[in-house]
Amino acid sequence: MAAAPSDPINLDSLRGKVVYVDFWASWCVPCRQSFPWMDEMQRTFAKDGLVVVAVNVDHARSDATKFLSEFSPAFRIAYDPDGVTAEQYHVHGMPTSFLIDREGKIQLQHAGFRARDREELAGRIRALLATH
Repeated sequence: MAAAPSDPINLDSLRGKVVYVDFWASWCVPCRQSFPWMDEMQRTFAKDGLVVVAVNVDHARSDATKFLSEFSPAFRIAYDPDGVTAEQYHVHGMPTSFLIDREGKIQLQHAGFRARDREELAGRIRALLATH
């Protein structure tokens, strides 16, 4: 089941959850690798309190829609076509992700996505989910 597109997400509403925020764009080649992995993380760890939020920065939502039709992610999608949120997070490349703990503190910022990143990132997620 694909996640319903949404507008900007209030992270305060996700307090108490571990949140993986990923900034992405339709033209981003590594995003094609990160999307299946993020989907797997959401499906595997949602019951433990993980929420994956992917923030699209394309200017044209149609570009994002076309990209999403290829992946049908089970996680939340937000849109930031003017880059306001990306600027607040000091995002300089795609994808850039942030792992946020249950108290709302950023525990990890990660630029790019490579196959070798998967296990380390999953381990960081599991560690934060284990803390209550």
